[in-house]
Formats: sequence, C-alpha cells, structure tokens
Amino acid sequence: MSLLPELRYPTVTEILTSARSLAAHRPALCTLRQIGRSRAGKPLHLLSVGHARRAVLVVAGAHSNEPTGGATLLDVAERVLNERELRFERSWHFLLCADPDGASLHHTPAPRSLFDYHLGFFRPAGHEQPEWSPAVLPPDRLPPETRALTGVIDALRPYLQVTLHGTDLGGSWVQLTKDIPGLAEPFAKSAAELNIPVERGASDAAGWPASGPGVHVMPAPGAGAAYPSMPDDARNSTWYHAHRYGGLTAIVEVPMWASDLVDDPAPHPAPAVALRRLAGRLLQDTRQVERILADATPRLPDVEGPLLRASRWGLELVPGLAADWMHTPPADHTRAYVGSVDAFARRLPLRAASMLLRVLLEHDDRAAPRLERLVASWSEAFADRFRARWVPLEHQIEHQSRTVVAAAIHARARGD
Repeated sequence: MSLLPELRYPTVTEILTSARSLAAHRPALCTLRQIGRSRAGKPLHLLSVGHARRAVLVVAGAHSNEPTGGATLLDVAERVLNERELRFERSWHFLLCADPDGASLHHTPAPRSLFDYHLGFFRPAGHEQPEWSPAVLPPDRLPPETRALTGVIDALRPYLQVTLHGTDLGGSWVQLTKDIPGLAEPFAKSAAELNIPVERGASDAAGWPASGPGVHVMPAPGAGAAYPSMPDDARNSTWYHAHRYGGLTAIVEVPMWASDLVDDPAPHPAPAVALRRLAGRLLQDTRQVERILADATPRLPDVEGPLLRASRWGLELVPGLAADWMHTPPADHTRAYVGSVDAFARRLPLRAASMLLRVLLEHDDRAAPRLERLVASWSEAFADRFRARWVPLEHQIEHQSRTVVAAAIHARARGD
C-alpha cells in the first residue's frame, strides 16, 4: 500500500482525502458522512462500505500518539472494497479519527528515533480521551467525540467494534471484551511472519485471562484490579458500549519499535523484587520532572493548556501506581510481564517530561535545555535497555490489518 509519496503516518487531512477518493471511486458501495464535531469544532467522519445489517465498526485515532491506526483503517477499507467475501453479510464502517484535536497536537509523521518521537509527543489527560472519558466522567460531562462514537454504536449495533491502538516500544497484543475463539492462531502467525514480537504479559492487561499468547480477555465484572490505584475501569469505557447490542470490542495494539524482551514467557526469578525496584525508579524519575515543572510554572503564561494538563495528569498517576507495584502481588510472574512493567515505568515520566518540554521550548524558558537533555537521555536508555528495532511501517499496517480482518471473520462465526 502506498498512501503517500513517502511511506509515513498520514495526517487526519490525508486520511480524509483518501477516504473521499474511495467513496468517489465506488459510490454504489461507499458513503462518507460527518457524524459530529470535536470540542474544537473539527469534523468527525465515518466511511461506510456495504449495506448489510450486520456491522463491523473500526475506530482509528482514539490516542493521538498511536499513529498507525489511520493508515491501517485505510488499508482495511481498500481490502474490503477489493475482496467481495469480506462484504458477505456484513457492512464495514470506519471512524477516521476519534480525536482530531489530539491528533493536531501530536507531530511524528516519520520518527527517526524514540527521542524524535517524544519531541512531538502529545496524549491528552484521561478524561479528555474519547474512549476512556465514560470511565471517569458523569454522562452529562462527556466530550462530543465520545457522544459521537457512542451514537454510531447505537445506530449500527455492531457485532464487532475494532479500535486501533499502538505502543511506542514493545510488542503486539489484542485486548478483547469477550473472547473470539480462533483469533489467537492467525494473530500469532501474522506476528511471526512479520518479525513482530507478541507482548505476552502486557501491563495494560495485567491479570487478565489469555486465550492465546498476546490475546487477552477482559475479566468478568467483580474481578479484582491488578492496579487498584488506576482511576478508570475498562468496563465503563466505550469498548463495552457494543455489549448493549450483543457485540464485543477488540483492541489491536502494534508497536512502532519492537523488543523481544516482552515476548519471553520464562519465569522471572524475583518478580516482586523487580517490581519494587521499578516502582522506586518511577518515583525518582517523576520527582525530577516535578521539580522542573514547579520551577518553571511561575514563568509560564498559560498553565491550563492541553500539554500541561496532560503532563500533570500523568505525573499524578505515579504515586498510586508505584504503591501498587510495591505492595500488590505481581499479576504475572514471567519475564515478559516484568519487561512490560519496566516499559510502562519509563513511559509515564518520559511522556510527562516531553509534553512539558514542548511548552518550555515554545516560551524559550531557561529550564528547557536541562529538560531536553533529560528527555534525550531517557529516550536513549529506553531504546538501549529494550534493544529496540524499528518495525517497518508497512509491517505495522499489514499486521494490524490482518488482525482486524481475522477478528471480523472469527467473531462472525462466533454468532454474537
């Protein structure tokens, strides 16, 4: 697939242009319509292919720092148009970008390194994320992007919603709100063919049952949380909205940089000790960012902008999460899980520092050089520790597309 003259992550505008071209080329099968607007007034678009009642909904751009999904969405749409069997008794609907406001603030079309990626980093605070806001906000305060997404789910009643996510460094994994028997095999085969490690102990799915390596099924209501301090619950997110109509959601994660350390199922010799050590480092790194933030805040003219809101939100998660790792028994005892937690512990302060750095650079603040050195050092240490290797963009897209199609086929066979 070649969406652009150079292979890179497409912008929201380029995704919309490609969707318009697809709709114009096959008007009997395709429609493109606006389904709402963002908080900043940016339009939200839905591309629909086919007319069958049973529907698949594919969502891209829920997290602005996970850019593979937009390209994957277009690739899947082209496959559906070109392969009639994919349209047999099912229609496909593609939400081009769930958070265009966030996408406009994250700038890494073709990152050359983790440091380059973090120089343009943005990920909004949890309550501003379209999929997660219902888990932390009352219904009357939900952002318009969330209401547009749940409105589409209400209208389509999809048997499957697939939301396209990614990670900066690690492996690929799938999170399911209900099991899809048969999905684990094609998922693992695709990852192996493309030399993408499977994240067997993803910290995002800590303590969840697995139907196969890297395929995690959310536990039933009432199951204890692996991280009690985390302020949200996936069962209150838009992922569960499809359950109202007998459907389910698959979250497909793919890495930008790969690490085989997250694909090691061997038992860790001392997981509890390792997690306590990681918690200590997390607290230490966070304090460094907090000191720079406290020093610079009196000099900044706007302390309520989205970058600083998101930076502070990430920092505020740290004390509770570190306490979880120190005092809660490990949810998993494998090297893969400890590696995933190690990556998580590096991401939180690095992301907060990166967003703060963008603000300091914009205002030419005197603390910017010191923070930039910190972001560069942490990015390099992250890549070195995990022996990071770039996953070619075409492989990121291919693996995510294959997994979407396999989920649609196997969930259809499931009969929900």
